[in-house]
Amino acid sequence: MGGCTSKDGIKETTKKGGKPILKSNFNSAEELQDFDKFFPAGTDSALSRNLTSEMWAEYKDMKCPKGVSFRTVIFSGIYNLDSGIGCYSGSHEGYTTFNKLFDKVIEEYHGHKVDDKHVSDMNYEGLQNAEFSEEDAAMVVSTRIRVGRNLDGYPLGPGVTKE
Repeated sequence: MGGCTSKDGIKETTKKGGKPILKSNFNSAEELQDFDKFFPAGTDSALSRNLTSEMWAEYKDMKCPKGVSFRTVIFSGIYNLDSGIGCYSGSHEGYTTFNKLFDKVIEEYHGHKVDDKHVSDMNYEGLQNAEFSEEDAAMVVSTRIRVGRNLDGYPLGPGVTKE
C-alpha cells in the first residue's frame, strides 16, 4: 500500500469497532511548525479546543526541566486526530512549565480549577455503594481498585527514553 495521497492532511489507517482511526500526516513532533495545520476541521480533542496560537508561539521551542519538549507534549493529539485529550506531560514539571495549556485542559476535563485543592479521604467507612439486585450481586465475583503513580524523579510516559 502506498503513502497517503490525502490533500487535507488526514490518513485513515485501520478501523476500530467499524469506525476509521484518523491520523494526521505529521510523523514526528519535530515536524510540527505551522499551528494552522495542526487540527483539520472536525478535530475535537481537549488539545484542539484549548491550544491557542499564542500558546504555541510561546511554548513551541521550550522543554520542561526534564528535557521533554512542548512539541512532544502535544504531538499525540495532533497525530491521533480522534484523541479525546491529546496532550500528555512528559514529567511532573511539565504541568507547570506548560501550565497555560494544562490548566485549561484539566479544568475542562476534571472541573478542577488552578486554585482548587485536592482532598484525599482514604477512610473506607465513607464509601457509598450502589444497591445491587440479588441477580446482579450474584454476578460480581471480584473487584479491584487501580492506582497508578510514577516514581519521583522519573519521567511520565511521553518523556521516557531508552536511557
